[in-house]
Amino acid sequence: MSKSNPRVGFVSLGCPKALVDSERILTQLRIEGYEIVATYDAADVVVVNTCGFIDSAVDESLDAIGEALAENGRVIVTGCLGKRPDEIRQAHPEVLSISGPQDYATVMQAVHAVVPPKHDPFIDLVPDYGLKLTPKHYAYLKISEGCNHRCSFCIIPSMRGDLVSRPVDEVLREAEKLVRGGVRELLVVSQDTSAYGVDVKYAERQWRERSYATRMKSLCEGLSELGAWTRLHYVYPYPHVDEVIPLMAEGKVLPYLDVPFQHASPRILKLMKRPGAVDKTLERIKRWRDICPEMAIRSTFIVGFPGETEAEFEELLDFLDEAQLDRVGAFAYSPVHGAHANDLPDAVPEEIKAERLERFMARQAEISEQRLAAKVGTVQSVLIDLLDGELAIGRSRFDAPEIDGLVQIQDGEAAGLKPGDIVDVRIMGSDEHDLFGLVGVDEDEFGDD
Repeated sequence: MSKSNPRVGFVSLGCPKALVDSERILTQLRIEGYEIVATYDAADVVVVNTCGFIDSAVDESLDAIGEALAENGRVIVTGCLGKRPDEIRQAHPEVLSISGPQDYATVMQAVHAVVPPKHDPFIDLVPDYGLKLTPKHYAYLKISEGCNHRCSFCIIPSMRGDLVSRPVDEVLREAEKLVRGGVRELLVVSQDTSAYGVDVKYAERQWRERSYATRMKSLCEGLSELGAWTRLHYVYPYPHVDEVIPLMAEGKVLPYLDVPFQHASPRILKLMKRPGAVDKTLERIKRWRDICPEMAIRSTFIVGFPGETEAEFEELLDFLDEAQLDRVGAFAYSPVHGAHANDLPDAVPEEIKAERLERFMARQAEISEQRLAAKVGTVQSVLIDLLDGELAIGRSRFDAPEIDGLVQIQDGEAAGLKPGDIVDVRIMGSDEHDLFGLVGVDEDEFGDD
């Protein structure tokens, strides 16, 4: 690329949905001839894609803006925190432009104002699937924007609006391009994946001369035609989710569900304004595992929500024992600017929240360790993410990138593995988070050990 091309620095913060937004902005920048650079001093302007979900994310975003201003001086802000421009201006009045999530046009206009594009169609080539911020072998596939729920602790709808589903044929075409470009794993993301299509009355579209409904099951059937791993995130436990589990049992979709249960007490869940039939959750989990016994379930929880009693927290621990979830994340409740939960009475003291979080994670660590130990001696398909000396580091079908565990393959270098390979690994050991295995071990050798 010519050194005279305008250069943009980019900082991407937040969740996978925000990462997809960043990828779309970067793709448009490259199409218009901008060079993406990795340092502040090399950039003509810096774009910061912010997060504003919880207070710690707001602080991180404001710090990132401040660092970009100090190091470069020309900063454009976008993303979820952009929905609160006064807060940004109060901290950093020097920013050039502020826009909310998915407002790609405003970002591009702001970039143009600082440094006009200089497009050269002969050298500024962009792959047809766009630019990605993930490794080549996996990609996030965003199927909708916004959310129709009004959970009391969440401000996402005020930032991203109500549910807007992407047409199913558009999603399938994007997935097809990604797989053609080398992607081996598609991570389906949205604010509420199980609500996909409800806003368009599950409209049908044509792809590969076949009709598909704008609906989670139909989308999964289409994605299964591509030969890549398909992993489902942010799925609410509605009854129609049951329809997807047979696809997992048949190997068409990864046997993995990311379901944000958030709590187990009916009263707390009502205060959270969470959707779904709470009393049927354990029954539904059992039914899922009856259909697909190897299925892994990941979830997230909030401890110390306003009004949570010790008895209700114990109810949550009992739920963990009963549900035997494979992967769990949790955080102590903290007020979010603009959330209705801030007005609830009986706030839990910080020291009690911290103590409950510690007990919660200790209980789940025992469960996770036991469930991983049960995989020792089995052979698991593993997608290789990277090499680290003699080791190859990958993930099984039961582990999403960056949030779940890893599989450390001791003879990865000797086996000639490389990122993007999918290999069978015999599991030789485990701990509370990860698995350890070998490629070059046959069943007889393992049995003699």
